Amino acid sequence: MSSLIAIIDDEPDIVELVTIHLKKAMFRVRGFSDAEGLYRFLGLSEGYRQESEAIPNLIILDLMLPDADGIDICKNLKKRDKFSSIPIIMLTAKGEETDKILGLEFGADDYVTKPFSPRELVARVKAVLRRRQTIDKSGKLNIGGILIIDTEKHEIVVEGQKIELTSTEFRILALFCTNESKVFSRYDILDYLWGDEKIVLDRTIDVHIKNLRDKLGKAGSLIKNIRGIGYKLETHHIEPA
Repeated sequence: MSSLIAIIDDEPDIVELVTIHLKKAMFRVRGFSDAEGLYRFLGLSEGYRQESEAIPNLIILDLMLPDADGIDICKNLKKRDKFSSIPIIMLTAKGEETDKILGLEFGADDYVTKPFSPRELVARVKAVLRRRQTIDKSGKLNIGGILIIDTEKHEIVVEGQKIELTSTEFRILALFCTNESKVFSRYDILDYLWGDEKIVLDRTIDVHIKNLRDKLGKAGSLIKNIRGIGYKLETHHIEPA
């Protein structure tokens, strides 16, 4: 069955336009004009059961909604086990880089700034879903005796505690862990994540790695910044938490 994409935007024309292009790309689509509609569909509104067992494979989320802030919706979904792994692409009319970075810091996987090309958005959707589907399934990796990465179950454990990562953060960590001590430039990481579809800022990589280090706690010190070059993993170097 084709992937289910949920789009939340208070502009009906945008919902309709994006829906048409996604359906042409053979996706199933559910459109919502506000946060309440999405919450009812997911069973997160009081007194409402989840409409179906289907959980969106990806959410396209406008940051400016009439009844909620998109950042708050993102945070709400990411703190719930059932929905935390759903990739989120932010739609925003804001041009400031800080707004985009804020969304990424709260778990969004990508962003598209209005006005946008529907074809570009569909390409972004495909790229994000492809990143989730092509994660190396080589089993468990024990890194530095403190970090365990299970590429088959898409799980990260640090000192016995499960850590929730976004799909992009997981992909970056898997890249480092399967190429120990190799230095990756920001461009290398962008190319690995997005390939020919990369239309993002180098700064995006810095934000993802900062979030990754913060979530990994003590194990975050394994990821080293090589000034002027990029990043690498050093399994023999663990700093106190």
